[in-house]
Amino acid sequence: MLEHLFGSKTRVRLLRLFLHHPEDAFFVRELSRKTHIQMHAVRRELSNLVKFGCLAEGGGSASVTAGPAGQRRYYRLNTNFVLYGELRALLLKAQMLLEQNFCRRIQDMGQVKYLALTGRFVGAPEMQTDLLVVGRVNRDRLDRLVHDFERELGAEVRFTVIPLPEFTYRKQVGDKFLYEILGGKKVQILDDLSAPL
Repeated sequence: MLEHLFGSKTRVRLLRLFLHHPEDAFFVRELSRKTHIQMHAVRRELSNLVKFGCLAEGGGSASVTAGPAGQRRYYRLNTNFVLYGELRALLLKAQMLLEQNFCRRIQDMGQVKYLALTGRFVGAPEMQTDLLVVGRVNRDRLDRLVHDFERELGAEVRFTVIPLPEFTYRKQVGDKFLYEILGGKKVQILDDLSAPL
């Protein structure tokens, strides 16, 4: 959707990555690897975003390069950009639509009884997982779906799949990991469990 508005899928992926890491500086090769886009396309969009004012470009320094200072150029989000707030709000709203589609596809993948977004989705990166799925799903299909979602999102998504019998057992024995998720901050997408949580 946003690629139609911005004219480039590469530009959207780069903006998402920078907005998820507003304090970090990235090199071209690193950006290419994280977005799964060829380096020449990344370079072209970085140049456009620097000209537009969204990004700032700099030389390497001891804090951000592995080699001698000044050998590589890095890019970081320009939080002083005049449209920074509006751009961030637009990308966050578009991300909500992306997340809704992602969750809908997981639910259609098998016999899902419980689905919750946690961790990075709710501003709690210290949690051990970002996505909890209880039920039966095709693990290979889920791996591919998460991989594609990570590429669109520009961030890693840690996920946990627990079969229903294991969930029931872990709940009965007071499993710390499970209760951290169930009692913590989360967005509950689906709850078809017969027993109350």
